[in-house]
This record gives sequence, structure tokens and C-alpha cells, in this order.
Amino acid sequence: MATNLKNIILTALAICVVTILPHLEIIPLPFGYVIPILLFIWLYLKFDKKNFSSLGFSFKTFNLKSFLIGTIAGVLIFSFLYFIFFPLLNYIVELPDTNVELYDNLKANTGLYIFLLIMGWLVGGIYVEIVFHGFIFTYIEKLLPRRISLTVGFLITNLIFALYHFQLGYDGVINAFLAGIGYHIVILMNKKNLWYGIICHAIFDTIALTFLYLGYI
Repeated sequence: MATNLKNIILTALAICVVTILPHLEIIPLPFGYVIPILLFIWLYLKFDKKNFSSLGFSFKTFNLKSFLIGTIAGVLIFSFLYFIFFPLLNYIVELPDTNVELYDNLKANTGLYIFLLIMGWLVGGIYVEIVFHGFIFTYIEKLLPRRISLTVGFLITNLIFALYHFQLGYDGVINAFLAGIGYHIVILMNKKNLWYGIICHAIFDTIALTFLYLGYI
């Protein structure tokens, strides 16, 4: 009982670190939180006698199949959300507009567009998937009874992922929740290989950034 309580507390604290610290903007650099958070996860894994491969991430598991399936899934998820789901949702209920300065600055700004594309792959793809569908999901799943660990861990992880995007407003949170579910399903369907989710997420972000740059959304 004491050991389980200890694991719950440690996991909760770790989740707070990796989800709250990036929003505090302690390091005054764009995406300056990435290296400290990855270092924290590496130390946490080392303390637990694990490594990044235990989260489903290893350079050895990247292959053409993960790239192709991730790409197709990313296109399908984006198409569903932006051409089907959100038009229907906006027809049923009017969500309040969210003024995200970055979106406005991105339009027709080629330099910012290229920078964000690179970050979309390195941060939105690799970093975010390691943190959420790798680290957070793995440790939440370990805490839960076996019969519900996958389902409940899946839902909690993607709820956390959605709330992490609170600064993007209601539609941003809904988008993150549904897209996160999509990325996660692709990972789970492929033996928890994070590369499938990484490529899927990065392709999704690439399309979204391109649409924003061109002024389509």
C-alpha cells in the first residue's frame, strides 16, 4: 500500500513537472523548455531503471511503414476534424473566438512558417509524443488495475493532453483531445511504437501550419 501511494505521488508530481513547467516560460527562449523536460524524463527513467525504449521510443524502431502509416493517419485525422467535425460542431453550437497572436503572425510570414514547421516535427512530433503518449501514458497505465489500465490510462492521458492546450481556447482543447486520441490509437495499433504517433502528429501540424500560413484557417 505504501509503495503504491509512493508511486502515485511520484507519478503525479512528474506529470505536473512536464505539463506545467512549459507554460511558466522560465527559460526566455522559444521552446526553451524542451531540453530540461527531456532531461527530467531521462533522469526519472534512470531512477526507475528504465530508458526511452520502455516508453516506445527508439531510433531503431523507425521504418518506412511507420512513416507511411503515420502520414496517412495524420492526413485523415486533419481532414476529419477540419472538414467534417468542426463544421458540424460550429453549426450546432457557436464556440467563442480565441485570439491566438501566433496564428495571425504566421499568415504570409515565410520565416516564421519555416521555423514552426521545423519545431512542428521536433517539438510537436518527437517531444510531445514522448512526453504524453510515451511517458505520461506509460506511468499512468502502470498505476491502474490491469483490466482497466489501457482504457482509463488512454482517456486520462488524452484529457491531460487536451488541457495542456488550454491557451488555444475551447476549440483548441477539443481539437487536441480528438487529435490526441487519433495519434494514440495509431500508436496502440502498432505495438506502442511512438514513431507512428510522432509522424502522424508532425504531419497533422504540417498541414495545419500550412493552412494557417496560406490563410485558409
